[in-house]
Amino acid sequence: MGLDDALIFTRVVECHSFTQAAQSLGMQKSTVSRRIAQLEERLGVRLLNRTTRKLRLTEVGQAYYERCRQIMLDFAEAEQAVMQLQQEPSGLLRITAPIEFGQLFLGSVLGHFMRQYPQISAEVELTTRDVDLVEEGIDIAIQIGQPQDSTLIARKLFQTSRCLYASRDYLALHGTPSTTKDLVSHRAILLPQDSLRYWPLLGEHIACQRVLSCNNITLAREAAQAGAGIAALPVMISDESVRSGRLVEVLPDIRLPVGELYAVYPSRRFQAMKVKTFLDFLMASLATHSGLLEPAVDGLLISRP
Repeated sequence: MGLDDALIFTRVVECHSFTQAAQSLGMQKSTVSRRIAQLEERLGVRLLNRTTRKLRLTEVGQAYYERCRQIMLDFAEAEQAVMQLQQEPSGLLRITAPIEFGQLFLGSVLGHFMRQYPQISAEVELTTRDVDLVEEGIDIAIQIGQPQDSTLIARKLFQTSRCLYASRDYLALHGTPSTTKDLVSHRAILLPQDSLRYWPLLGEHIACQRVLSCNNITLAREAAQAGAGIAALPVMISDESVRSGRLVEVLPDIRLPVGELYAVYPSRRFQAMKVKTFLDFLMASLATHSGLLEPAVDGLLISRP
């Protein structure tokens, strides 16, 4: 009786209406009103102030509602956990990711995942724009850096080192820097995370001559290969160009900030089986690319409530 009354009370509060709560519960409005009155009598407090137009929680009612709502969430989560033990991942998986990551890794990983779990379908947007996960109904957003929204959950996927690269033609024309101070006279190709005034070095502030800034690392790489300047690029996007001779690493002993990639999703609670399974699959798949990527040490969920 107590749990049933708590459910009825919670539904009335969330519907802001006895009528709508009764409809959602498949009960008569008079029954809902009577059960709330009986609950208040049993507790010896008034939970709701009600007029012909409005329902408003009392202070005690607000505290009771918060506890009841948590109980309802825990109960629903317990039911879902039991049901998921018997379920295969299924349904539509909506993902956004940076363009280069999508082209280099995500397509292959997602293809293998969908082959293993044929009940999964997917929609993927490769983009650099800020995504509103809740508003747009996105299951997972893969992004560079942790989210600013403290209500989101972020799972670190990996980090990749960055190095300075230039073409042989550029270095033949402008010279090869032998120390970081030599960078002052060189042309810089910069990415969004870089300062527009300084080279992206750890522990040093060396002024740069910016000739190009862009929000796409493939574009920055191609410009560097064409001789536009020196670019600070992730190893994962530059390794093949170095092997083929189109790029040369400059000042290989210096340290640059690493790039970190996170999988971001709205909530840890009631996480769909398709989301959890894909995240685990993605982590395992990325671990096989250890030559270019540095996998997350623990892959722990990072919550900043």
